[in-house]
Amino acid sequence: MIMRIHLLISISILLGVTASGTAAESPSPGPLRVHPTNPRYFTDGTKLADGSLNAVYLTGSHTWNNLVDMERKERPERFDFNAYLNFLTEHNHNFIRLWAWDLTTWDRMSSQQYTAQKDELRTSPQPWLRTGPGQALDGKLKFDLNRLNPAYFERLRERVSAAGRRGIYVSVMLFEGWGLTHANRRTPVPGWAWRSHPFHPDNNVNGINADRDGDGITGEVHRLGDDAINGFQAAYIRKVADTVNDLDNVLYEVINEGGQKEWNWWVVKTIHEHERTKPKQHPVGLTGHGTENRASMLASPAEWVSPGRNDGYGDDPPAWVEKKVSLLDTDHIWGIGGNPAWVWKSFLRGHNPIFMDPYHHFVLGKGLTNRWDSVRRAMGHTRRLAVRANLAAMTPRNELSSTMYCLANPGVAYFVYLPKGGGVTVDLTAASGTLTAEWVNPIEGDVSPGGSITGGGKRDFNSPFPTDKDAVLLVWRD
Repeated sequence: MIMRIHLLISISILLGVTASGTAAESPSPGPLRVHPTNPRYFTDGTKLADGSLNAVYLTGSHTWNNLVDMERKERPERFDFNAYLNFLTEHNHNFIRLWAWDLTTWDRMSSQQYTAQKDELRTSPQPWLRTGPGQALDGKLKFDLNRLNPAYFERLRERVSAAGRRGIYVSVMLFEGWGLTHANRRTPVPGWAWRSHPFHPDNNVNGINADRDGDGITGEVHRLGDDAINGFQAAYIRKVADTVNDLDNVLYEVINEGGQKEWNWWVVKTIHEHERTKPKQHPVGLTGHGTENRASMLASPAEWVSPGRNDGYGDDPPAWVEKKVSLLDTDHIWGIGGNPAWVWKSFLRGHNPIFMDPYHHFVLGKGLTNRWDSVRRAMGHTRRLAVRANLAAMTPRNELSSTMYCLANPGVAYFVYLPKGGGVTVDLTAASGTLTAEWVNPIEGDVSPGGSITGGGKRDFNSPFPTDKDAVLLVWRD
C-alpha cells in the first residue's frame, strides 16, 4: 500500500495534478499547428528535452449553449461560463467546441430522441444587430445584416480568453448546420429552423432571402452562388478572426453538420487568407454527419476533421493514419452517447476524443442523468496519460497487442487497453533490457505497479483488477 501511494504521488507531481486530483491551471503556450512528424496531433511549438516538438492531445466536453444563451420564454436561464470552466478543469479537460447558433429558436421537438413535446427555446445574442424597422417572425425586431453586434463579439472574446487562462483550447464554431440540414423537417410543421434564420426574408431589413429553391421550407443558407449572402458571411468570418486572432488557444470550426462542400472549403480559405494578414494563424476544421464525408474532408484545405458514424466511426473506431488531426466527437456518432471504452479505444487509435455533453440538462431537459460522468472522467485520465510520454513518437500499433488496442513507441513505451480485463499478450520484440509495467483503472484513474519485465519477445500480462473490469497496461523504459 505504501508503494502504491508513493507511486500515485510521484505521478501527480509529474503531471502537475493538484491535491484534489485535477489538473493544475496553466495558460496555453502557443497557437496550434499540425505536428510535422505525427499529424494525429497538434503541436504548440514548445520543445521537449531532446529538442523534438511537443504533441498536444485534445479532449473535453462541449455543450450547446456555452456561447449563445438558450432559454424558455417562461423560465429564463443564463449560462454560467465560469462554473462551466470549473467543471472542465475538475475533469482535466483541455478542449471545447464553442457553439454558434444561427437560429433565433430551437424547437426541442426536433430532438425527437429526447422529447416529444413542443418546447421552444429562444436564443441570443446573434452576430447581427436587431434594429428594425419591423418585426421578425419571432416577434422581435428584424436584423440589419450590415451591422454586426458588438455584444456578440465581446462575449466571444471574453469566453475564449477565459478558457485560455485555464489552459483550455477553444474551437470557435462559425456556423451551425444541424438545424437546417437535419432538424428543420422534424416537427409537425416543417420549416421551423428556416423561419428562425436571419437570412429569411421576413427576418431582415436588407432584402436577403436564402430560399434559393423557393420551397418556403428549407433555406439554402450555407452554399455559394449569391454574392450578397456570401458577402455578409465573409464579413462575419473576418470579424470573428479579428476578435480572437491574438489568442493562442484558438481553433476554428466551419460549421456543425452542414454546408455545401464548395461553401465549406470557401469558408476555410476565407479564414486562411484573412489570417495571413494577421500576427497569428490558427487551424480550421470540418465536421462529419453533414453534407461532406470523410474523403472530401480529408481532401479539403482544413487542418483537422471530425469524422462521424456515416464515415464508419462508432463503438470501435479504426486507427487514424491520415495527415489531418482527428477530433473524434460523440456528437457525430450518437448525438449524446459513448462510454469509457470508446474514449480509450479512440485515444489508443490516434484520435482526440471529445464529448457532446448534456451538462446541466437545460437544453434537452431533465431526462438525462449523470450516467455520463464516467465518460468525462475517462477523457481526463487519457489526458493524464498522454502527457507522461512523448506522444509525438507514438502511433497506433494494433498488431502489438492481443486486444488490438495499442499506442506505442516500440522499444520505449506501450499503452495497451484491455476492454474486459483479464490477460493480454504484448509484443516487446523491439524492446531490449528491462522495462517497467503499470496498471491504470480506466474509469477511476488509480495506478497499480506491475513490476519489471524483460523485452525481446512477446510477453503475457494479467490485470490486477476484478474479473471483466476494463484495464489499461503501461509498459515503458524508465
